[in-house]
Amino acid sequence: MLTKGNDHKSMIDNLEINLQNKFEWIESLALEEINMEESGVVNINSHLNPNLLLEESSIELMNTLRDKIEGAISKFNQYRSINNSHAQIKIFKISNTVNDFMLFRNSLRLIFARKSNDIISIGFLANGKEIYGARLGFNDKFGSTSIHELKANLGPFNKVIWKFNNELVDIDSLVRHYVTEFIINSSR
Repeated sequence: MLTKGNDHKSMIDNLEINLQNKFEWIESLALEEINMEESGVVNINSHLNPNLLLEESSIELMNTLRDKIEGAISKFNQYRSINNSHAQIKIFKISNTVNDFMLFRNSLRLIFARKSNDIISIGFLANGKEIYGARLGFNDKFGSTSIHELKANLGPFNKVIWKFNNELVDIDSLVRHYVTEFIINSSR
Protein backbone atom coordinates (compact mmCIF):
# COMPACT_ATOMS: atom_id res chain seq x y z
CA MET A 1 0.00 0.00 0.00
CA LEU A 2 1.27 3.48 -0.81
CA THR A 3 1.73 5.99 1.93
CA LYS A 4 1.35 9.73 1.72
CA GLY A 5 5.14 10.05 1.64
CA ASN A 6 5.35 7.74 -1.39
CA ASP A 7 2.52 9.62 -3.15
CA HIS A 8 4.30 12.94 -2.54
CA LYS A 9 7.63 11.55 -3.76
CA SER A 10 5.92 10.13 -6.87
CA MET A 11 4.33 13.51 -7.62
CA ILE A 12 7.70 15.26 -7.29
CA ASP A 13 9.37 12.64 -9.53
CA ASN A 14 6.65 13.12 -12.17
CA LEU A 15 7.04 16.89 -12.01
CA GLU A 16 10.82 16.61 -12.48
CA ILE A 17 10.33 14.28 -15.47
CA ASN A 18 7.78 16.67 -17.00
CA LEU A 19 10.19 19.59 -16.59
CA GLN A 20 13.01 17.58 -18.18
CA ASN A 21 10.77 16.64 -21.12
CA LYS A 22 9.65 20.24 -21.48
CA PHE A 23 13.21 21.37 -22.23
CA GLU A 24 14.48 18.43 -24.30
CA TRP A 25 14.21 20.61 -27.42
CA ILE A 26 16.64 23.21 -26.07
CA GLU A 27 19.15 20.51 -25.08
CA SER A 28 18.86 19.14 -28.60
CA LEU A 29 19.57 22.58 -30.06
CA ALA A 30 22.66 22.98 -27.90
CA LEU A 31 23.97 19.54 -28.94
CA GLU A 32 23.30 20.29 -32.61
CA GLU A 33 25.24 23.53 -32.31
CA ILE A 34 28.19 21.74 -30.69
CA ASN A 35 28.13 19.13 -33.48
CA MET A 36 27.94 21.91 -36.07
CA GLU A 37 31.01 23.63 -34.59
CA GLU A 38 32.97 20.37 -34.49
CA SER A 39 32.01 19.05 -37.92
CA GLY A 40 31.63 22.29 -39.82
CA VAL A 41 28.32 21.04 -41.29
CA VAL A 42 25.46 23.50 -40.93
CA ASN A 43 21.84 22.36 -41.15
CA ILE A 44 19.65 25.42 -40.72
CA ASN A 45 16.38 23.84 -41.88
CA SER A 46 16.07 20.65 -39.81
CA HIS A 47 13.56 22.25 -37.41
CA LEU A 48 11.27 22.91 -40.40
CA ASN A 49 11.46 19.41 -41.91
CA PRO A 50 7.97 17.88 -41.50
CA ASN A 51 9.22 14.30 -41.91
CA LEU A 52 11.79 14.76 -39.15
CA LEU A 53 9.23 16.41 -36.87
CA LEU A 54 6.72 13.61 -37.46
CA GLU A 55 9.33 10.90 -36.93
CA GLU A 56 10.48 12.43 -33.63
CA SER A 57 6.89 12.83 -32.48
CA SER A 58 5.86 9.28 -33.39
CA ILE A 59 8.89 7.83 -31.59
CA GLU A 60 8.16 10.00 -28.55
CA LEU A 61 4.47 8.99 -28.56
CA MET A 62 5.34 5.29 -28.79
CA ASN A 63 7.81 5.64 -25.90
CA THR A 64 5.17 7.44 -23.83
CA LEU A 65 2.56 4.79 -24.62
CA ARG A 66 4.95 1.98 -23.74
CA ASP A 67 5.95 3.64 -20.44
CA LYS A 68 2.34 4.21 -19.38
CA ILE A 69 1.21 0.75 -20.47
CA GLU A 70 4.17 -0.87 -18.71
CA GLY A 71 3.18 0.93 -15.52
CA ALA A 72 -0.42 -0.24 -15.77
CA ILE A 73 0.53 -3.81 -16.67
CA SER A 74 3.09 -3.95 -13.86
CA LYS A 75 0.39 -2.96 -11.36
CA PHE A 76 -2.07 -5.46 -12.85
CA ASN A 77 0.50 -8.27 -12.72
CA GLN A 78 1.39 -7.32 -9.15
CA TYR A 79 -2.24 -7.60 -8.03
CA ARG A 80 -2.98 -10.63 -10.20
CA SER A 81 0.10 -12.66 -9.23
CA ILE A 82 -1.19 -12.99 -5.69
CA ASN A 83 -3.63 -15.66 -6.90
CA ASN A 84 -2.28 -16.84 -10.26
CA SER A 85 1.17 -16.34 -11.73
CA HIS A 86 0.03 -17.83 -15.07
CA ALA A 87 -2.32 -14.90 -15.67
CA GLN A 88 0.56 -12.43 -16.06
CA ILE A 89 0.65 -10.10 -19.05
CA LYS A 90 3.97 -9.82 -20.85
CA ILE A 91 5.32 -6.91 -22.90
CA PHE A 92 7.66 -7.58 -25.81
CA LYS A 93 9.57 -5.29 -28.14
CA ILE A 94 9.08 -6.11 -31.80
CA SER A 95 12.43 -6.82 -33.40
CA ASN A 96 13.82 -4.78 -36.29
CA THR A 97 11.72 -1.74 -35.36
CA VAL A 98 12.56 1.47 -33.55
CA ASN A 99 10.12 1.03 -30.70
CA ASP A 100 7.10 -1.08 -31.71
CA PHE A 101 5.82 -3.34 -28.94
CA MET A 102 3.07 -5.77 -28.03
CA LEU A 103 1.25 -7.16 -25.03
CA PHE A 104 0.77 -10.92 -24.80
CA ARG A 105 -1.43 -13.20 -22.71
CA ASN A 106 -3.35 -16.42 -23.46
CA SER A 107 -2.55 -16.33 -27.21
CA LEU A 108 -3.91 -12.78 -27.59
CA ARG A 109 -1.58 -9.98 -28.66
CA LEU A 110 -2.15 -6.23 -28.63
CA ILE A 111 0.25 -4.65 -31.10
CA PHE A 112 1.38 -1.01 -31.19
CA ALA A 113 3.32 -0.27 -34.38
CA ARG A 114 4.57 2.76 -36.28
CA LYS A 115 3.35 2.22 -39.86
CA SER A 116 5.00 5.46 -40.95
CA ASN A 117 6.20 8.70 -39.41
CA ASP A 118 2.63 9.97 -39.15
CA ILE A 119 0.63 6.79 -38.45
CA ILE A 120 0.61 4.50 -35.42
CA SER A 121 -1.53 1.39 -35.71
CA ILE A 122 -3.07 -0.46 -32.78
CA GLY A 123 -4.63 -3.86 -33.20
CA PHE A 124 -5.32 -7.24 -31.66
CA LEU A 125 -3.91 -10.44 -33.11
CA ALA A 126 -5.83 -13.50 -31.96
CA ASN A 127 -4.45 -17.00 -32.54
CA GLY A 128 -2.01 -15.77 -35.20
CA LYS A 129 -4.82 -14.94 -37.62
CA GLU A 130 -6.28 -11.58 -38.59
CA ILE A 131 -5.69 -8.28 -36.83
CA TYR A 132 -8.71 -6.59 -35.25
CA GLY A 133 -9.42 -3.26 -33.60
CA ALA A 134 -10.60 -2.73 -30.06
CA ARG A 135 -14.27 -2.22 -29.39
CA LEU A 136 -15.25 1.43 -29.32
CA GLY A 137 -18.89 1.18 -28.36
CA PHE A 138 -21.19 -0.80 -26.12
CA ASN A 139 -22.72 -2.79 -29.00
CA ASP A 140 -19.43 -3.60 -30.76
CA LYS A 141 -18.26 -7.21 -30.73
CA PHE A 142 -14.59 -8.13 -30.34
CA GLY A 143 -13.03 -8.46 -33.77
CA SER A 144 -15.78 -6.56 -35.57
CA THR A 145 -13.67 -3.51 -36.36
CA SER A 146 -10.47 -3.03 -38.32
CA ILE A 147 -7.22 -1.94 -36.69
CA HIS A 148 -7.12 1.55 -35.27
CA GLU A 149 -4.79 4.25 -36.51
CA LEU A 150 -3.53 7.34 -34.77
CA LYS A 151 -2.74 10.00 -37.35
CA ALA A 152 -0.34 12.91 -36.87
CA ASN A 153 -1.12 16.37 -38.19
CA LEU A 154 1.15 19.40 -38.25
CA GLY A 155 -0.42 22.39 -36.61
CA PRO A 156 0.69 25.99 -36.25
CA PHE A 157 4.38 26.45 -35.48
CA ASN A 158 5.01 22.82 -36.47
CA LYS A 159 3.21 21.44 -33.43
CA VAL A 160 2.44 17.78 -34.03
CA ILE A 161 -1.12 16.88 -33.09
CA TRP A 162 -2.20 13.23 -32.83
CA LYS A 163 -5.78 12.32 -33.73
CA PHE A 164 -7.98 9.24 -33.85
CA ASN A 165 -11.06 9.47 -36.09
CA ASN A 166 -10.34 13.22 -36.43
CA GLU A 167 -10.50 13.73 -32.64
CA LEU A 168 -7.55 14.77 -30.46
CA VAL A 169 -5.94 11.85 -28.64
CA ASP A 170 -5.79 11.88 -24.85
CA ILE A 171 -2.93 9.51 -23.99
CA ASP A 172 -4.23 8.48 -20.56
CA SER A 173 -7.69 7.66 -21.95
CA LEU A 174 -6.13 5.74 -24.84
CA VAL A 175 -3.96 3.66 -22.49
CA ARG A 176 -6.87 2.93 -20.19
CA HIS A 177 -9.12 1.88 -23.08
CA TYR A 178 -6.68 -0.48 -24.79
CA VAL A 179 -5.30 -2.01 -21.61
CA THR A 180 -8.85 -2.63 -20.36
CA GLU A 181 -9.88 -4.20 -23.68
CA PHE A 182 -6.77 -6.37 -23.67
CA ILE A 183 -7.22 -7.56 -20.09
CA ILE A 184 -10.89 -8.38 -20.59
CA ASN A 185 -10.38 -10.19 -23.89
CA SER A 186 -7.22 -12.06 -22.86
CA SER A 187 -8.73 -13.45 -19.66
CA ARG A 188 -10.54 -16.16 -21.61
